[in-house]
Amino acid sequence: MNDRLRLAIQKSGRLSDRSKDLLERAGITLEWRSGRLDCRALDFPLDVMLVRDDDIPEYIADGSCHLGMVGANMLVERLDCRGKQGRYTTLRPLEFGRCRLSLAVPKDGPLRSPRDLNGKRIATSYPNTVKRYLQEQQLEAEIIEIAGSVEIAPTLGIADAICDLVSTGGTLVSNGLIEIATVYSSEAVLAKTSKPLTPEQSVTLDRLTTRLAGVVRAEKAKYIMMNAPADAVEVIRGLIPGLEEPTVMPLHSQRNRVAIHAVAPEPIFWETMERLKAAGASSILVVPIEKIFD
Repeated sequence: MNDRLRLAIQKSGRLSDRSKDLLERAGITLEWRSGRLDCRALDFPLDVMLVRDDDIPEYIADGSCHLGMVGANMLVERLDCRGKQGRYTTLRPLEFGRCRLSLAVPKDGPLRSPRDLNGKRIATSYPNTVKRYLQEQQLEAEIIEIAGSVEIAPTLGIADAICDLVSTGGTLVSNGLIEIATVYSSEAVLAKTSKPLTPEQSVTLDRLTTRLAGVVRAEKAKYIMMNAPADAVEVIRGLIPGLEEPTVMPLHSQRNRVAIHAVAPEPIFWETMERLKAAGASSILVVPIEKIFD
């Protein structure tokens, strides 16, 4: 039996490059070859499959791939809304690919709320999710499934409203549309099949998830160092966001001053540094962290 794990990622699109980058930063060396839709890790028992994003949920559900990096919205559309939610487990969010599935209508039209969509037509690439939303809201509307370019449907007279993924909202604005409701908020996640793994695969999975967690946590975290008066330590502790217990060391030549080193698991903004300086801190240094291992 092959005890290597198989991971499905999007072969192209908004999640593809970020998924590859995450694996590389987790120390997994992949030799990508032009035209090949599979890639064998050189230094880790993992094979990566490059597939369409809307196929990833089914590959996970049937165990063809043990894992997938996929938008949570696709899991909802392809599995949850079809009664297959028990065939996979979401292991962790990956902190990228954030978006929302939103209802939008022409800005110059009369529709302004989900209630206005009763008896109307909604164009979408996510018919199952929209159907569930309408049932939850006790609304009746015709769902028109469109594979792409959903935003143009109202202009063409195909639909009265749309339901599509939105990141910044710029595409909606350029097509004369406004959002009236969020159906589902999504981001990229690591999902696992509910099919049993071999003991060796389970060990590999633990190693992989630990590495990914270390990289994801480090993306936001910062290592902060500064000198400060000894009597200002408690004030400074309260200024650093999400502060874990700092290391406080006396300065060799200044008995009343200390060096403070800490990991802040949240971003450090200029306003925070200004408050630290006002509290007496000096020589403030904030540096990125590549990996965090607990």
